[in-house]
Amino acid sequence: MALCNENAPILVNEEAGCNIWLMTVAAPEIAAAARPGQFVHVRVPGMDDHILRRPLGIYAADAQAGTVDMMYQVLGFGTDRMTALVPGDAVELIGAIGRGWQPPAGCKRALVVAGGVGSAPLYPLVEELKASGAEVTAVLGASTIDALVARERYSAALGCEPACSTDDGTFGRAGFCTPLVEEALAAAAAEGAPYDYVACCGPEPLMRIVAAMAADAGVFCEVSLERRMACGVGACLSCVVDTVDGKRRACVDGPVFPATEVVW
Repeated sequence: MALCNENAPILVNEEAGCNIWLMTVAAPEIAAAARPGQFVHVRVPGMDDHILRRPLGIYAADAQAGTVDMMYQVLGFGTDRMTALVPGDAVELIGAIGRGWQPPAGCKRALVVAGGVGSAPLYPLVEELKASGAEVTAVLGASTIDALVARERYSAALGCEPACSTDDGTFGRAGFCTPLVEEALAAAAAEGAPYDYVACCGPEPLMRIVAAMAADAGVFCEVSLERRMACGVGACLSCVVDTVDGKRRACVDGPVFPATEVVW
């Protein structure tokens, strides 16, 4: 499908917690075309000395309303500049870009694992899987309770509270979320109804560990890899990922890859 280039008016831009912001823009063409796991390449106004765009995963796309939601964490000059934008300003978007989540046909039971802002690209997948009738378990990990900014949306989509962990123990299980993943995989196997699919997005060490857990359990797993990128459309080769089939581009060959293809 051809990429869209839209000048997208900002409708909402607000901090959700712990330097994590949510932005909603009007981008009807991208909203209609977006698939779970894809991203947009954002040109931030007022950054003439920093010409590179910012790749942001699509948190939600409402084709009927013509809106796209994005979650971003303030880490550098570009994302800091984004926090100064207000409704009425506009950002230029290219999208929707990349290979999204591809659960196996007939998936009946899925486990999604998100670390930090990795909860954003996974949320549309949860909605799609639930709409298909699949049973979905979600594990969310974050540094502290205020960083679990997607928890309420996940609860609404799932119809129940996701399993959560925080590094500082302020909500859910104290520590990393990997023990929750291990327990979920083991419980499903013990019930005689193992998961068909695991999807993971977050820090790379988390994805590597979850990929190994899924492999040990014999469950197909996909991961969404983040890389610095310049063009975002496959031309510059600045976002390469090492795979068993050689170097591939995170922007168009990914960002979602089967975990067994990634050379960790």
